[in-house]
Amino acid sequence: MVGGVEELLTVGRVAGLTGVSVRTLHHYDEIGLVRPSARTAAGYRAYAAADVERLREVLGYRRLGFGLREIADLVDDPGTDAVAHLHRLRGLLLEQRDRAAATVRAIDRELEARAMGIKTTPEEQLQAFGAQLYERIGSGYPATRCTEPRIAAQIWEALGDARTVLNVGAGTGSYEPADREVTAVEPSAVMRAQRPAGAAPCVAAAAESLPFEDGSFDAAMAVSTVHHWQDAVAGLREMRRVARRVVVLTYDASSPGWHDRFWLSRDYLPEFADILDAWPSFAELTAAVDGHAEPVLIPWDCADGFFEAYWRRPEAYLEDHVRRAVSVWARVGPEAEHRAVEALRADLTSGRWAERNRDLAALEAAELGLRLLVA
Repeated sequence: MVGGVEELLTVGRVAGLTGVSVRTLHHYDEIGLVRPSARTAAGYRAYAAADVERLREVLGYRRLGFGLREIADLVDDPGTDAVAHLHRLRGLLLEQRDRAAATVRAIDRELEARAMGIKTTPEEQLQAFGAQLYERIGSGYPATRCTEPRIAAQIWEALGDARTVLNVGAGTGSYEPADREVTAVEPSAVMRAQRPAGAAPCVAAAAESLPFEDGSFDAAMAVSTVHHWQDAVAGLREMRRVARRVVVLTYDASSPGWHDRFWLSRDYLPEFADILDAWPSFAELTAAVDGHAEPVLIPWDCADGFFEAYWRRPEAYLEDHVRRAVSVWARVGPEAEHRAVEALRADLTSGRWAERNRDLAALEAAELGLRLLVA
């Protein structure tokens, strides 16, 4: 602002400063992503300071690989201000830098080995470009993975009178109770970077090796994360070690007929069963904490977009940004995902899905295998 007059930037000037084409800026304007809100003295549309701030956020997320629909959800989030966006972008960029540096180091090691006539194994060659699961899916979390208040209430009730709570595999902290002293544990830098300003302090560590003394917390909680751990049983035992109470939201795939509970895995994605083959049995998980299980019903309008959340809203599974925030799709691979989505699209168009699942319309909540382990 000069002399009390806000400086306005024309589309051409913004294009020159950012390296983004005028055509792209016009496209952002047309889809409502970034609309120049001011006018120059000559009557041309121009970017005011607030428009520039929004454009900066859009370009930052775009260069990190986010899709335009995901970006719109991120920048329109009323709970995230400009400072929070900068913190998030900084964390994601640092993570991107660290991954690139690690890949360069791996390539250098292979070049040195080949110069000495040593051939690396196929596993070693692939590991150089391997990514942790949450590094692939975590960027989509803010758009769809919100706290579902009815599930949160059940989790918080299970915490009992605990005042100090450890949240293991905390992610962005969706289910952390605001009225208790929470410490978070999250191994993924991508997820840590997306924790909102003012969230509980977060420690970079894995569930299987918690850096706390025995009995450090009144309670330890874990929400929809156990299936991502390298050793789920070891992680649960660690939770039991550091806390007098344990509350874990997980999935039961051991009851008879479990595969037929959910139409998506039953009719479109049989590969889901292959994923679960590698999980410890539900009995093993329960025994690890010496606890009992409580069913968790999924409301039809569930706010947290996990795999089963849209059981009465099948059109959601056709949306790329919805699938990107769910680990199942990353695990089954692009071929299975494409086949499942196109089959579902065809059945929704023909009315076959509605006919096959007509009983769901009368349900307010569904029992699809979610369980709360409490010990």
